[in-house]
Amino acid sequence: MTEAAGGSGAGAPLWLQGGYRLLFACGALWAALVVILWVGAFGGRWTLPTAMAPLAWHQHEMLFGYLGAIIGGFVSAAIPNWTGRPTVTGWRIAAVVGLWLAARLAILFSATVPPLIGAALDSLYLLILLAYAAREIFASGNRNKPILIILFLFAAASALDHAAMMGALADPMLGMHIGFALVLLLIALIGGRIIPAFTRNWLVRQGANEGLPTMPNRFDMIAMGTTALALAAWVAGPASPVAAGLLIVAGGLQAVRLTRWAGLKALRDPIVFVLHLSYAWLPVGLILLGSAMLYPLLPVSSAVHALGAGAMGTMTLAVMTRATRGHTGRPLVADRATVLIYSLVHSGTFLRVIAPLLPFEYLRVIALAGALWATAFLLFLIAYVPMAVRPVSGHLA
Repeated sequence: MTEAAGGSGAGAPLWLQGGYRLLFACGALWAALVVILWVGAFGGRWTLPTAMAPLAWHQHEMLFGYLGAIIGGFVSAAIPNWTGRPTVTGWRIAAVVGLWLAARLAILFSATVPPLIGAALDSLYLLILLAYAAREIFASGNRNKPILIILFLFAAASALDHAAMMGALADPMLGMHIGFALVLLLIALIGGRIIPAFTRNWLVRQGANEGLPTMPNRFDMIAMGTTALALAAWVAGPASPVAAGLLIVAGGLQAVRLTRWAGLKALRDPIVFVLHLSYAWLPVGLILLGSAMLYPLLPVSSAVHALGAGAMGTMTLAVMTRATRGHTGRPLVADRATVLIYSLVHSGTFLRVIAPLLPFEYLRVIALAGALWATAFLLFLIAYVPMAVRPVSGHLA
């Protein structure tokens, strides 16, 4: 794909042509660093220089820091395709990435930097992202307006989380739960569009003409509505038996939804199959969360990591690898490094989820799981940043 030259910085270097190039890289690096810093703090090896409790910092930075960058990268890559409008390039990309980075550092060092500064920078980044998406979508009359609601609520959830950490909210987890639920809904929404479509396209290229994925229909609307209701009930009452039951039902519907997308038929193509494998963490996590609220065979923290490290972490890596290849004009195939990335992130997630059941020292298992998961993101940096900043030979990516 050749980036449009009519953006805000004609003649800009390649790494400033499309925000996804830097935001995917920064997000991946931050994901690895946050896990490493948190595991060390959890094990008592060091003290983090933040005014937040270490767990609160870890949760905020994985959700609003790491995922905030990846959502920004996805929006910057997808919106020009949705709208047909020019890609933003040049100094505006550098300024937004700099703002995101300044927010991360201000929050990390909030024991010294006033917490309000980090909160303001964090909110400003998300609001700029919302403003860009709204301008492009309304200017083109594009149908993807619902994503604007999710982006607005995500920015509001981040602000609520900052307010809670500054003692301004009675419920310290309200913003975190709202943001968490919104990202899961975004995965369900976008995943329901791209996974069956990409799988169908691949199968058709292989000559298949039957048993193709079921495209979105009324069942998907029921599954999405039930999932939204279940997550809203969980936000309102994280210990509610009603919310627990709804989460289990929603997980079951999402599992059925996944089986309709013919994922096993794409097993030979890792870059397609990994989308199905990553999405599977969503129904698994919803069912585990509901079950843990009723009968904690596994603790709630394991279920949350099935959804966070699993559905969010693995799906974002699957999308980042595919989007980077597609938007830079490279073949949509998974080489050995890419398959290793997928293997590491899923292995780390699985180990973290089952850690309480294993007959080993819990901290060591957590450290190993974190190391596997973080290594996947570091390997993404090594394998994919060069693709994002260097043109394909003889072609401007």
